[in-house]
Formats: sequence, structure tokens, C-alpha cells
Amino acid sequence: MKKLLIAALVLLICFSGLVFAGGDQEEPAVKEKAQEKAQEKVTPAADDKNGGVLVFARGGDSVGLDPGRETDGESFYGCTQVFDNIVEFKPGTTEIQPALAESWDTSSDGLEFTFHLRKGVKFHDGTVFNADAVVFSLGRQLWEDHPYYNHGPWKYWGGMDMSNIVKDIIAVDNYTVKFVLHKREAPFIANLAMDFAGIVSPTAVKKYGTDFPNNPVGTGPFKFVSWKKEDSIVFEKNKDYWRRPAYLDRVILKVIPDATARYLALQKGEVDIIDFPSPEDLEEMKADPDIKVIQQAGLNVGYLAFNMDRKPFGDKRVRQALNYAINKDEIIAGVYGSAGTKAKNPLPPTMWSYNNDIVDYKYDPAMAKKLLSEAGYPDGFSTTLWAMPVSRPYNPNGRKVAEIMQAQFKKVGVLTEIVSYDWGTYLEKTDHGEHDMALLGWTGDNGDPDNFLFVLLSAAAAEIPAQNISFWRDKKFNDLIIEAKETMDVAKRTELYKKAQVIFKEEAPWLPIAHSVVSEPMMNYVMDFKLSPVGKRQFYDVWLDN
Repeated sequence: MKKLLIAALVLLICFSGLVFAGGDQEEPAVKEKAQEKAQEKVTPAADDKNGGVLVFARGGDSVGLDPGRETDGESFYGCTQVFDNIVEFKPGTTEIQPALAESWDTSSDGLEFTFHLRKGVKFHDGTVFNADAVVFSLGRQLWEDHPYYNHGPWKYWGGMDMSNIVKDIIAVDNYTVKFVLHKREAPFIANLAMDFAGIVSPTAVKKYGTDFPNNPVGTGPFKFVSWKKEDSIVFEKNKDYWRRPAYLDRVILKVIPDATARYLALQKGEVDIIDFPSPEDLEEMKADPDIKVIQQAGLNVGYLAFNMDRKPFGDKRVRQALNYAINKDEIIAGVYGSAGTKAKNPLPPTMWSYNNDIVDYKYDPAMAKKLLSEAGYPDGFSTTLWAMPVSRPYNPNGRKVAEIMQAQFKKVGVLTEIVSYDWGTYLEKTDHGEHDMALLGWTGDNGDPDNFLFVLLSAAAAEIPAQNISFWRDKKFNDLIIEAKETMDVAKRTELYKKAQVIFKEEAPWLPIAHSVVSEPMMNYVMDFKLSPVGKRQFYDVWLDN
């Protein structure tokens, strides 16, 4: 900002000189030119956007920083800084734009996608980005005979059934790569913009081996510096970035598990942005002249998954009974406040193909008891209810939600023990089916219904390590969503997805809880931060006006 002040001072002196020399006879054109110059200072030029260090406080640590291995948002917060994809989402949208690929072509039958890659791009370790790096990054997830396939599991790749979609990945030449598909896949390009498709340095993977998730190397706007587990991850500006360099010199992802403690750290100026504030604190934050709160409707859903591979949850009547036993209004009021709305479908209402005609289970303890009795549990049963330990956009306080549910289930004779683990262990155990009921949720990755319905509820996603942690394998539902994946007509896909949601409602593999408004409080001097509908936290365009 010093440059702006100097420029303004020079402008003032020059303008004064013109008035002194010409008096009232100053040419109108000169006046207009001076006014135009004065207005230029409203929008800083790139070199006037301050760098410095930005500290981002979040609720939990990353599990790892290999984009192909991870499935959780906290891990992707780190991966986003380090890795680029061949295509990406335009910041703040689900619109696809070129990234490491400058352009692409699609064959008439929809089975071949040819990407033309950028030249002159380097990984953070100085090695050259090329077609072989793309083949390596995604081929290690596709081919079981790949020398680094056993560095998985590649959970996203598996959960999205990518091995049954991608037949081959071919380096046509140094800067051309071709994907050959087994079958048509409507969201294929959008899939390649997701975190799991981040391009890693083959040299670094070979160097670090199974420790690559702790030493990530990509082509992204920031380089990995250090990681103090359960405390902070430090990234520094990539001065050789293929776009212009980022404005910030460093980004620190700081773990502060308690939402109120994150708010206190923001008030004290110890951090610059905080993730997932307590809804109870939002109005106070908005009233603080030093803080601004950015908000948008989240492309998310929070839910309770019933493990259908464990008794008594294989019985539809039990699952329906538990849906009737929960008063969602109490949960929204007690945990989400004004930042949440009740969920009835596995899709958020902002997603195309959302079926608004579906009528949610109402709060009806008497009906819950009736169904439990019909299922052979007139006196209820005992089970466990797993609660995640970190704040998430779809559930700001898993423990509190679990406690409210525990009390409501007790009223219909279902006694629950609340279970929790650290975030990484929680995810590992749930995707291996060790739970009875588990709270979890999802923020859409690519703006397509497939990313919810297939990734979270298909039979393919029920294979361990599972994304479908209800282990629901319904043939009618599965047939519909597979047909939708292979259909290019949006109207037809919408019809198929709406039918699938009707089956979901009847079979009740989940108890959908809420969709949330995502809020991001920050100091007023943090500029150009945008919330992403797919849950990313991106700092490439961010600068500090202080």
C-alpha cells in the first residue's frame, strides 16, 4: 500500500502544479485525465497486493497430503496448495477451466479424451511436468501392476469406480495424453478436476516412497515446507509458478480444535481466517468492525449412516423407525442455528436433479416404536453411535449432535453409547465398517449428483475401504445411478436421479440430518478470499491489505 500512497501524493502535487500554472483556464481534458489517475488507486495493481504470512485456523489436522490417497476435506486443504490438475474449477464455481492442460478434444463416441498439456511447467523439485507425469499420477491408481499401486489404497478412485470407467491412459507424446474409456461417463471431465486427480511429481514419489504423503511435491502455487502433526502445516510461495506467483509469501494451516478457541485467536490477531465457526458466535462476529464473515449455501449434507452389514440395521423397518425417532428441528436449533436447514435427501437442495417432491420422515416416536416392535424389538435395543471429533461444514459439532440423538433414541427404547476417535482413525474405521451407526457427511467435489449418489451410496463404493459406509447395495438404485452416469442428456439424468432418491427415501440407508450455510470469518484486511462450492480452501489470489 506504500506504493499507492506515494502514487497518490505525486498525483496530488502534479494536479496542484497544473492548477497553479493554468488557473481556471485548465483544459477539461487535463482534468479528466487527472480524475482517471485518481480513480486508478481504488483497485491495486498486482505488485501492490501485499504478501506476508496468512494463518488459517481449522478444526482438525490433515490425514495425509497425497491427493490420490485421501478422502477428507482437511487433507485436501493441504493438497490444494501443492497440487494442480489438468483441469480445474474456476474459483468460486463448479465451472471447468483449463489448468495443466491448455485444451482437450473429445471423440464423437465419447470414449476418448485427448488433453494438450502446457509446456515449461516444473514441479517443486525442479523436474519437468509432462504427459508421463499425468500417466504416472493416475496410472498408479488404475493399474494393479503399477510399481506404486500398493502405495494406496486409492479410496476416491475406487469409490468412484474409475477402474471400470478408465480403460487406458496413454502418453501420445511429451505434451499430449489420451484417456480411453470403457464406457461413456457424463461427469468425466469434472471428475478430473477433483483432488484425487492432482498431478504428483514421479521423481518425488520414487524418492520418498510410502512417506510421500508427508513430503508432497506438485506444481501448485505453494510449496510444502514443514508439518508439525496436530499443530500446523507450513507452505511457501512457489516463485516459479507457471501462472504469476501467489501474493502471499507463506500460508500456515493451524489446528485449533475448539470453535470458540478459534474465534478467540481471531480476535487476538493470532490467526487471519478461521474455519467452521460456532453458529452461536456468528452474530457477534458480524458485529465486530475488525472482522468480516463470508457466507454461501453449502453444497453439502450431514447424515447418520446405518451399517447394514450389522444387526439390526439390515432390517428396513429398524432404519425407518430411527428416522421417525429423530426431531431434526431440535438438532438444527441446538447445533446449526440459522446456518442449517433440515435434510430429507442425499443431495443438497442447490444441486440439479434434487427431488423436492419427496416427503421427509416426520418426528413420530409412536411410529418408531411400532416399527421397532414389528421388526422384533418391542423393547428396543442397544448399539453404538459414532461421532466425528472435528467440525465439518455439514456438521459443526458432531458430539453435540450425537448427544441430542442419544436422548431422542432413548425415548423409543434404543440405547446408544457414543464412540469417537481422532479424525484419521475415525475415517479408517468407518470405511472398514467397524461402526454400528456413524455421523458423517459430504461436500460435493464436482457439482454433479453422481458425486453424491454414486460415491456415497453405490454398491461399488461399498467395497472396503468404503465411501458407502452404510454398506447399502440396492440393485434398483444402483441400476438407476449407473444408467445416469452413462447418459449425456441432462433432462434424462435428472429423471433417473429423482427416481433414485425415491428408493433412497423408502430404504433409508441414512438418516439425513442437515445442509449448512458455510461461513468463513476473517480479519478485514484479508482480501479476495472466495468460498468454493466444492469445499476447497484456496489462497492463490488472496492478499493482505495491511
